[in-house]
Amino acid sequence: MVHNKVTIIGSGPAAHTAAIYLARAEMKPVMYEGMLANGVAAGGQLTTTTDIENFPGFPLGINGSTLMEQMREQSVRFGTEIITETISKVDFSSRPFKLWAEWAEDEEPITTDAVVIATGASAKRLGLPGEEEYWQQGISACAVCDGAVPIFRNKPLAVIGGGDSACEEALFLTKYGSKVYLIVRKDFLRASTIMQKRVENNEKLEILYDTVSLEAKGNGKLLTALSIQNVKTKEVKDLEVSGLFYAIGHTPATQVFAGQVETDETGYIVTKPGTASTSVPGVFAAGDVQDKTYRQAITSAGTGCMAALEAEHFLSSSE
Repeated sequence: MVHNKVTIIGSGPAAHTAAIYLARAEMKPVMYEGMLANGVAAGGQLTTTTDIENFPGFPLGINGSTLMEQMREQSVRFGTEIITETISKVDFSSRPFKLWAEWAEDEEPITTDAVVIATGASAKRLGLPGEEEYWQQGISACAVCDGAVPIFRNKPLAVIGGGDSACEEALFLTKYGSKVYLIVRKDFLRASTIMQKRVENNEKLEILYDTVSLEAKGNGKLLTALSIQNVKTKEVKDLEVSGLFYAIGHTPATQVFAGQVETDETGYIVTKPGTASTSVPGVFAAGDVQDKTYRQAITSAGTGCMAALEAEHFLSSSE
């Protein structure tokens, strides 16, 4: 039977920050980085991002995959053992906790004294024709991450969604785009009253109610237009935009932990305020799996640090 002192499940900024801190504290962390877990390569959502310009320490920006490769190298350098397998089943009912890898659920479980969950969350997509071709070539799910990149500056942009997040992203993009369209399926916004007023009063913003998106179009390299339809009049037209941003929510990768730790109504792991501690002592959560507000690489790294320090204290006090 394999036994780990502390196990990290995940492979993004939160996971690797936790690994670096735990390894340097000689806790011998073992990371299960996943094998295309949640449909994303090891390294998480940042591996689908091109230029990252808001992560401190890289004044010229850095490619998302490169940043994650460097984090991985740093984890390994300090002694983290990284296993490219996906954890698909857990039992947190008693310590040591039990974990099973995806292809070994019928075998003896991996046991561990502490767990850091850092499996992240993925942005919901519409699956439009052309979406895959122009993903990160004009289509994004994070205005704060990507809105300032050169291909969007002084260009018409579109945001899909009708809630507070969509309104916030649309307002944010008015700093960079020449015009921003907010595409709303219904004839009203679900956003709070104050957010609605801000959107309605912004001269660079136009709300397209009763509108659905049909297809992302481009020149083979970059997005140039979005085919849209008015659901009432059935009119179809091309909206010339250089950027399309989804703001229709995220799905946390917490299915495997259902019933094992407390989650909120949308599936995010609940942590005690100001900590990375979950409802189960010895189980910690970091990054987007427990953060539905900020969802940034730097905040994920911060909570990864918190989880590591708390796990180290837990293990030391349990000995």
